[in-house]
Amino acid sequence: MKTVSDRASRPVVRTAAGAVRGTWEPCSPGAAEGSSAAVFRGIPYAAAPVGALRFAPPQPCEAWDGIRDASAFGPTPQRGDTGITLIPEHSIPGDDTLNVNVWTPAPEASAKLPVIVWIHGGGFISGSPASPWYDGRAFARDGVVLVTISYRLGFIGFGAVDGAPANRGVLDWVRALEWVQQNVAGFGGDPDRVTIAGQSAGGGAVLTLLGVPATEGLFAAGYAMSAAVAAPSLDAAAARTRHLARLGGVTPDLAGLGSLPEARIIELQRRITAPAAPRILRDVHGMLRDGLMIGPLPDGDVVPLDALQGTAHGPSAHVPLALSTADDELMGMFTPRPILDRAPRRAVLRALGASAAVADRWLETPEVQATASSVALVGRYATDAVFRSWVPRVARARGASAVAGTTWTSRYSWHAPDTEAGAPHFAGHCSDVPFVFDRLDAVGVERVAGTAPPQALADAVHGALVRFARDGDPGWEADRDGTGPARIFDVPVREQRDAYASAVALLEASHSRDASAHPSR
Repeated sequence: MKTVSDRASRPVVRTAAGAVRGTWEPCSPGAAEGSSAAVFRGIPYAAAPVGALRFAPPQPCEAWDGIRDASAFGPTPQRGDTGITLIPEHSIPGDDTLNVNVWTPAPEASAKLPVIVWIHGGGFISGSPASPWYDGRAFARDGVVLVTISYRLGFIGFGAVDGAPANRGVLDWVRALEWVQQNVAGFGGDPDRVTIAGQSAGGGAVLTLLGVPATEGLFAAGYAMSAAVAAPSLDAAAARTRHLARLGGVTPDLAGLGSLPEARIIELQRRITAPAAPRILRDVHGMLRDGLMIGPLPDGDVVPLDALQGTAHGPSAHVPLALSTADDELMGMFTPRPILDRAPRRAVLRALGASAAVADRWLETPEVQATASSVALVGRYATDAVFRSWVPRVARARGASAVAGTTWTSRYSWHAPDTEAGAPHFAGHCSDVPFVFDRLDAVGVERVAGTAPPQALADAVHGALVRFARDGDPGWEADRDGTGPARIFDVPVREQRDAYASAVALLEASHSRDASAHPSR
């Protein structure tokens, strides 16, 4: 690993398309001495997806002569004004939005270091690989090459368009992984030790990619945090396309939709994905029933299997997989409402779509019984239904599969102490991201972790992913049937069996079919 004093010249690496020149940056921000990482930003892995390529599969980028400057982030896929987001989402204009960023301690082919490819979250409609929360210097410090990737978002990346290939965002992930295989050795990475990792939509991407035939052999392990799974049916996706086309005054096909400016598509996209009803229970019920409205679509071709079947029986199901969620993913979405708090809890759950048996079973779990209000109950139910229930479902399905690899589960449970005024006092969505990147000093972290997040916890959370990428094992006992033991990332860190008891209580009798069913092809 280079030290700060060794950085007399900027690092240069030759890729298949041409040479790139990065920068040396200290692994610890502000450090005068110590280790440094070679950082390369904005390297294109495919041609700009504009014009005729907007709805096309990713195409090879043109080679360049000389040395391309890679000191600044490249353009990011646009998603319009999303307001203030938990993770800062830096937006950079430009056409060459399909690019990668690399952090490495040793940009030389002899290093053969483990590689993590990070897929950012944002509900498949937002997010940015240029976020300061995804700074990879801590991974380089610990002997890992980190690659962050961009991909087409929203309707442009995932909408069903007659005449265009489905799952264009998935095809972008595939092309980025192919780029890694072709080029990462020059950055010091070992192409045989690639771990795909991501949070929220990025976690959902990890689960999806285990079932994508085109990715077979492109990665060796998966690490999915707070996996957000989109489950639109083909009919529902086609209906949303027709709706968007009507709003835009065009035909619902490639010719019509291709005539709309990108900004107009992004504007209309919000209208076809916004909840139809203003009432809290209806909004949540729709989310629980339909999942994310835009995202990877089981199309029988690019994505032949749904996420659950892909993790258990897909072409890459054999790879080791680690799963995690935060304890209180959606607790911060709901504000106190006196009328709701006066409603019987069982009636609230029934309004959210829970069957009578599931409502009774879930209400009996200790974690739920400790919930103080009906508003908190809605947040906990949404957390379990949207995020946490996927952990035992996937662990069970993989445990029952003859081809699936080993599975580990964990929970992120820490939150700022109740004595810290203004800090969130729950382990909400995205709160674990600064810990896994060991970037507790990044801008905006106090919004999810308060002003004094514990470094020892960052060491544990970040260290688990480093060990997993390096050794194929995050450091605790595997989960073979959805009951654990799970690693609990809290202060202190510990293991716990049945750590997902409330989420398991939501699983209907159909979960046994999830675990044992083989895919229809």
